[in-house]
Amino acid sequence: MDGFEVTKISDTTVDGIRRASFRTCGVVCSEQIDIDTEDGVIRRVLYTKGCNGNTKGVAALCVGRKVEDVVALLEGIDCKGRGTSCPDQLARALKQMQ
Repeated sequence: MDGFEVTKISDTTVDGIRRASFRTCGVVCSEQIDIDTEDGVIRRVLYTKGCNGNTKGVAALCVGRKVEDVVALLEGIDCKGRGTSCPDQLARALKQMQ
């Protein structure tokens, strides 16, 4: 553990859709990430706060992809030498969901 882990706030499944919310580690611009998955495929990602265009772009690019594929793409991305980033925080959240 490196101090950049996300914290699970909630995790429920209704009608086959898993909805989970995570609080980010505090060194990135976003504060929370809400994720919907179905059968291992991302259906929705919503960031609270953060760089609006960038987080919407990352979220849109994730929809329809397998969780493990998105983790592989985003894990380890750094923002301004912080040791993590909003995309990396999403990867960390998704890993907790696997």
